[in-house]
Amino acid sequence: MKKEATRITLDIRKLPEGYYVATSTDVQGLVAQGKTFEETVEIAEDLAVALLREQRKSNNREMDFADHIIYPLVVSV
Repeated sequence: MKKEATRITLDIRKLPEGYYVATSTDVQGLVAQGKTFEETVEIAEDLAVALLREQRKSNNREMDFADHIIYPLVVSV
């Protein structure tokens, strides 16, 4: 199978606790956290590859109700 290059944009923020967190609107479900900027990018890259592979698999099979659920979750902080 041919590998495809995909460009995604990471939104990386430094938290007050000193950790970094990365998210992306390009890859649904991507949230990565690390102690350093570099660690966060590395984790985000690994996670993006895994998520994109799963999305590709999901697109290649029929979806039924149990495969896709939109569930509103409300939390208090």
